[in-house]
Amino acid sequence: MSGLEIAAAAALGSQLIEAKYLVKDDISLIKKVALHALPYLWKASRGKASYWYPFEQAALKYSNNKALSFPRPKKNPPTPQVDEQGFQIFDDQFDLEEYTYKELYDMVLKYSYILKNEYGITSKDTIGVACMNKPLFVVLWLALWNIGALPAFLNFNTKDKPLVHCLKIAGVSQVFVDPDCDEPIRETEPKIREELPNVKINYIDEFALFDRLRLKSTPRYRAKDETRRPQDTDSSACALIYTSGTTGLPKAGIMSWRKAFMAAVFFGHIMKIGTDSNVLTAMPLYHSTAAMLGLCPTLIVGGCVTVSQKFSATSFWTQARLCGATHVQYVGEVCRYLLNSKPHPDQDRHNVRIAYGNGLRPDIWSEFKRRFHIEGIGEFYAATESPIATTNLQYGEYGVGACRKYGSLINLLLATQQKLAKMDPEDESEIYKDPKTGFCVEAAYNEPGELLMRIMNPGDVQKSFQGYYGNKNATNEKILFNVFSNGDAWYRSGDLLKMDEDKLLYFVDRLGDTFRWKSENVSATEVENELMGSKALKQSVVVGVKVPNHEGRACFAVCEPKDELEHAEILDKICSHVKKTLPNYAQPAFIKLSTIQASHNHKVPKNQFKNQVLPKGEDGNDLIYWLNGDKYQELTADDWSLICTGRAKL
Repeated sequence: MSGLEIAAAAALGSQLIEAKYLVKDDISLIKKVALHALPYLWKASRGKASYWYPFEQAALKYSNNKALSFPRPKKNPPTPQVDEQGFQIFDDQFDLEEYTYKELYDMVLKYSYILKNEYGITSKDTIGVACMNKPLFVVLWLALWNIGALPAFLNFNTKDKPLVHCLKIAGVSQVFVDPDCDEPIRETEPKIREELPNVKINYIDEFALFDRLRLKSTPRYRAKDETRRPQDTDSSACALIYTSGTTGLPKAGIMSWRKAFMAAVFFGHIMKIGTDSNVLTAMPLYHSTAAMLGLCPTLIVGGCVTVSQKFSATSFWTQARLCGATHVQYVGEVCRYLLNSKPHPDQDRHNVRIAYGNGLRPDIWSEFKRRFHIEGIGEFYAATESPIATTNLQYGEYGVGACRKYGSLINLLLATQQKLAKMDPEDESEIYKDPKTGFCVEAAYNEPGELLMRIMNPGDVQKSFQGYYGNKNATNEKILFNVFSNGDAWYRSGDLLKMDEDKLLYFVDRLGDTFRWKSENVSATEVENELMGSKALKQSVVVGVKVPNHEGRACFAVCEPKDELEHAEILDKICSHVKKTLPNYAQPAFIKLSTIQASHNHKVPKNQFKNQVLPKGEDGNDLIYWLNGDKYQELTADDWSLICTGRAKL
């Protein structure tokens, strides 16, 4: 070998080693932590835990940079024009609004003056924010942080009893309502006035307000530092973000200043958000993905946040091109919606380099990158209330499908902070305890286990895990003590993950979505992934359903078919694929072909399917198929009778 060949081989070997062990990435992140964590904790201990201070610093430093962009949908948009290739052009459906840091900071100070002097808001108040994605939300939010008030981000779709509950548990004193999403609150207003007569509801005149904020004569108010909750520590609440309430009434998850700081500095660093970045989010700002992982990391470094009023698969890439997005966010099934959309030239004309979020399924991961020319996928695992998150910025082929991918140095540290607990083989919802020691046992490689996160100070849990506002019972249910040793404490995620030999973590299932059938544990997510592998479906949902005289729950799949396929062809494709890829106990025993409606956060609420009435639904009109040997056929009343009596085998 020549000297050049040896050097080339050595360079290639070094690249391969780095690709797997990620030493450079680890060192870069460790330096970031060292440079920022201790200074932040020092400032927090001296009354400056608030995100307001780094935002203000960025606003003054990057005053002429673009801070906020909003492709506002036109009230009466013209019919989209059609280009010479037959594609609809969506550019004229939006008016692009843009604000520099100077303009944003100025509007925030002016709105702070209005909130303080005309609405009487002080740092003692908890204020409800019911607003769609738009500059109004951002200006109101930052103005509340300037004053020191606690914002409670309301899901503007919530109404009636759940809405009253959200206001009550948080002690909300006033609610500010966006005119574009005020109907649920207007419907609930009589009940609010009856049960919470002291809560003031303010319907905002958005355009009149912004005209006023643009006037030079409107006074500004920058709160004195000593009035901006200087008693707050890094573990104090900076915002309340509500859970979806799919298993009961919503809970108000506490977002601490420390988590906002970690999201802004460390998460932003991992996702390569910098001064020249433009982060487009169509995810709702009332959830932590958009608010804490979209806006906070961007506005702290002088980048631009683009807020889309709501997600639209049809115009998503047009909006990305119009605003110059470099990053886009996704949640749940958003990436699948985009893949299922018709091709459009703007899918090839954007500047997006990184897409990040959580819930990108492995079956479409690589296809999503290829079709939309995305260089990196930033998949993470987190919950609003969880102490820390895991991340995977994935390039190339290594790490596809993982929600945690770090190098050997950080993995060594995380081995003491994040563990997968082995599940009880007889009850998948319970963690297994060694009968000899009484302690939990770590799951083996590639064995699903519940993700646990260490509570650093078991004697004062709230410093690590703030839990749910005004709900001690729900908070306490998420903490386990004496788990791996006497005196330790761990946050219980409620999710099953698995780790491979390279220390990559993969999401497996929600604990409540795993069910037992034929004495085996069935992962709903695994079955959903394999159903999508049939290439016959847009999306799928899998749950376990009870069958009389049978133990456990049988696999029931709701499948939304591709438009161009007939039912018989779809069922044949599904049957052929699952017979090859799934063990018999995990193959869907029942299938329903139907449209699947996702929730406001683009996740499918499975509870709506768990009480499916067989064989024909509650009204007797459902068409359901069952796996009879080697094919799916219509489930009749006679078939159901045979199944229930054991004369027909599932």
